[in-house]
Amino acid sequence: MSSLPLAVRDSSTMLRRNLLHARRYPSLTLNLLLTPVMLLLLFVYIFGDTMSAGIGGGGADRSAYIAYLVPGLLLMTIGSTTIGTAVSVSNDMTEGIIARFRTMAIHRGSVIIGHVVGSVLQSIISVVLVGAVAVAIGFRSTDATILEWLAAFGLLTLFATALTWIAVGMGLVSPNAEAASNNAMPLIFLPLISSTFVPVDAMPGWFQPIAEYQPFTPAIETLRGLLLGSEIGHNGWLAVVWCLGLAALGYVWSKSVFNRDPK
Repeated sequence: MSSLPLAVRDSSTMLRRNLLHARRYPSLTLNLLLTPVMLLLLFVYIFGDTMSAGIGGGGADRSAYIAYLVPGLLLMTIGSTTIGTAVSVSNDMTEGIIARFRTMAIHRGSVIIGHVVGSVLQSIISVVLVGAVAVAIGFRSTDATILEWLAAFGLLTLFATALTWIAVGMGLVSPNAEAASNNAMPLIFLPLISSTFVPVDAMPGWFQPIAEYQPFTPAIETLRGLLLGSEIGHNGWLAVVWCLGLAALGYVWSKSVFNRDPK
């Protein structure tokens, strides 16, 4: 069998393996999914009136702040979900299954590809679930066209792919699952210092460049532009560049570590 069909066959097998693990042991995914859901409910129902007044919706109307908040929470959901990928990869590396796979006649990269594709699928499912909660509490995107919705979905998928490759690299270099979880924490921390909860221009002047040019803020502002009709400006190409750069970095890093001869 030639290389490409072998890679596709073995990667599909590894994808099915990872999806079965996620179905049989859903607690990690559910715990990570609860973080953005709880933040959504917290900021809407506890801080919603005050925050909405600052965004421009008026103190008695949370709808403006719900609309502002949801795009950032969708990307935060992706960051949360990919932490599970880092933990899963680390478990494979430390529990001996990778060593066993190396002795089998399977495509070498199929193990990582199975993790990446499975994680992207789980991220998109998680985004849909969080989006459903957002719609249930009042989020609406009535002005977005079909093309804008497709572009938003494409951006979310690209962002999930980029963060997944980074998470795979973190899992490969971590000595255990706990370390993998800790190493991947920036994927949740970075949205907290982006434009997820407040506009960048409302932050201290010295901090604005940090918030504006990190990976999450351009993607969040692009999503807001696509779904809510706000100005996208330079954020669109910045988001794409960040995604492609992180995906390339994560791929090269993961491939290099995975192909390293075990000690």
